[in-house]
Amino acid sequence: MSRASNVTDDSTRSISPKKLAHAVLRTCHFKEMVEWYKTVLSAEILNQNAFIAFMTYDDEHHRIAIATIPGMVERPKHSAGLDHLSFTYGTLGELVYTYVRLKGAGIIPFVSVNHGLTTSFYYRDPDGNGVELQIDNLEPSQWKDWMRDGMSKENPFGTTIDPEAIVRKYRSGVPESEIKSTEISGTFDLETLRRLSE
Repeated sequence: MSRASNVTDDSTRSISPKKLAHAVLRTCHFKEMVEWYKTVLSAEILNQNAFIAFMTYDDEHHRIAIATIPGMVERPKHSAGLDHLSFTYGTLGELVYTYVRLKGAGIIPFVSVNHGLTTSFYYRDPDGNGVELQIDNLEPSQWKDWMRDGMSKENPFGTTIDPEAIVRKYRSGVPESEIKSTEISGTFDLETLRRLSE
């Protein structure tokens, strides 16, 4: 008796990945990068040797790996490549507590933006890579509609915000729904855009 095969011609079948698993960053500043990501993400190093460190902050076996290779050279400023990594927190409180903790460690965002869809604090790692720590301002069921129809064509980036003002409002008991905003007013500050792309 022959068994039916589940092998078919799938050459035209389009399958999306289940998730983004991890990012690996090459560096000339191995120790500094490992410590920075460990601090910023409250990450656990699961395995490390002299040239690579695997770390995670959730149930994934590794979300970030930092690697170095002898003879590696610095990437020229303004070169093409990865712009930034982004990490989402579950609540505004988690983002506020993280901001305060990192500020205490001397890690300050270089720009903070209300993108409408997200409230985002942007940092630079020791290699100058951008790292966005964010919260979503909308429910997941609203994300795609907002991207299609709610995002301003004139100002797709959003407006700058003051993290300290957000901390003060949060600590004074202003409801999270009143602090987070999807409303973007005016045009995007070109100086902020320049800082985001440095």
